[in-house]
Amino acid sequence: MSRPSIFITGAAAGIGQATARLFAAKGWYVGLFDVDETGVQRLREELGANNSYAAKLDVCNPEAWQQTLADFVQQAGRLDVLLNNAGILASGALADIPLARQHLLIDVNIKGVLNGCYLALPYLKQTQGSRVINLCSASALYGQPSLAVYSATKFAVRGLTEALDLEWAADGIRVMDILPLFVQTDMVTNMNADSIKNMGVHLTANDVASTILQAAQYKGRVPKVHWTVGKSTRLFYALSGAAPDMVSRAINQFITRHH
Repeated sequence: MSRPSIFITGAAAGIGQATARLFAAKGWYVGLFDVDETGVQRLREELGANNSYAAKLDVCNPEAWQQTLADFVQQAGRLDVLLNNAGILASGALADIPLARQHLLIDVNIKGVLNGCYLALPYLKQTQGSRVINLCSASALYGQPSLAVYSATKFAVRGLTEALDLEWAADGIRVMDILPLFVQTDMVTNMNADSIKNMGVHLTANDVASTILQAAQYKGRVPKVHWTVGKSTRLFYALSGAAPDMVSRAINQFITRHH
């Protein structure tokens, strides 16, 4: 039996890179994909050509997805996990962020995930127990000021994840998302949002990678769709499910208040 494989978008840095290292260490065959081709080729050299495959991928391009998936499955022999990790962020007041940048967030964070799910499905159907893991965010629990469009894209990812987990259950495919708060990566460097200034950044890319591995290996009979990372996120997730909208709004207002 061939070893399990994972296809990782946004693998050149941050969470994608940490996840690739962890899965390779656990004996998985790892696909490394990013618009930063130099970055993923460098990572492939580190992990070893026998353990990984790397190529440039713009997740906004369906044709590129088709070719890259076909090439990867030819090398790996199977597709066990699709990790839709690629994402971008723009922070600040809505009116201060160029509209073209806001559109790009939607293209990468929503359409990029949709492209991956849609085009990977035939390969996922061929592997028993396969799954899709989408990088979501605690900002999908309640809309975040200064992160309005980013937050909206993560709500979309959450909704897509919930729907496809139900829709694809008949094919034995599980669909999950990962919900971290702010993570120590380049994405949050110079981020302009009161929530990050007030709460700080306490999670590492390795923390998120560990949760992704748990999700990938989860064998429970009861589906677990949403995977929180860290105590603070678990608390917010619990409150968002139990608290009325007025309370959730007040909590987020407090978190994002100006000093």
